[in-house]
Amino acid sequence: MAKGVLHLSKFKGTTTVGIVCNDGVVLAADMRATIGNMVMSKNVTKIFQIDEHLALAGAGNVGDILSLVRMLRAETKLYRARVGREMSVKALATLTANILNGTKYFPYFGWFLIGGYDEKPDLYSVDMAGGMTEDKYVSAGSGMEFAYAVLENEYREDMSVDEGVKLAVKAINTAIKRDVFTGDGILVVKITKEGYRELDRKEVDKILKTL
Repeated sequence: MAKGVLHLSKFKGTTTVGIVCNDGVVLAADMRATIGNMVMSKNVTKIFQIDEHLALAGAGNVGDILSLVRMLRAETKLYRARVGREMSVKALATLTANILNGTKYFPYFGWFLIGGYDEKPDLYSVDMAGGMTEDKYVSAGSGMEFAYAVLENEYREDMSVDEGVKLAVKAINTAIKRDVFTGDGILVVKITKEGYRELDRKEVDKILKTL
């Protein structure tokens, strides 16, 4: 390893959560970026709007996540121009899986949650080799075990998107308390038939006070 070059195993951290509700999808993530045991940033965005009703949450190497996001945004714009409508959630997840499978010998180091609303709310998880799974709720990243403990206990299929927001915040907050690589705030996005909306920090702080 050349001097000054960081080994890929040093890049880790992040907890992301996705939840399907009866009227939308919720994505949430912490805001800490780490290299080894060092906190490199306390204000990292890990959830990205891809189109009006589509979003991606990424856990892993920040550069790889941003590169994939740029590619997916371009592909969804081309799809809209050619077909005349927005890409479906499943189509975006399939496209992501195909890209990752095609680069598995020189992979994107990340685990991706694809969520959105077309005819109904949908959520998919896609691993770095292109394995795609449809889920009602999912977590990825270094604090996923702690987040899953909350999701498994409290998720209901009939919950509203506002209830899903509270559950997502609770799941990420639990990971923050127990996983040293997760922390420094919570970013929450909800996607309904009205579109994509990111909650501001005051809204998230208000929810945290009720937990």
